Amino acid sequence: MRDSNGWIKSSYSGGNGNCVELRKHGSMIAVRDSKDPDGPQLHFTLSEWEAFRRGLADGEFDSVA
Repeated sequence: MRDSNGWIKSSYSGGNGNCVELRKHGSMIAVRDSKDPDGPQLHFTLSEWEAFRRGLADGEFDSVA
């Protein structure tokens, strides 16, 4: 679901408050904690985000969770 400022929350978010949101901001991907929308954000280049996304899809971080 995308809000009016372009932030996207995963459809897997179950309303328990443990969610992150992201949006494309210029040539960067911004990530924030949905419980603290005015708090700090992490910013990644598009190539950094794509590498992270591919790593998730490939199971590279499964041992962390």
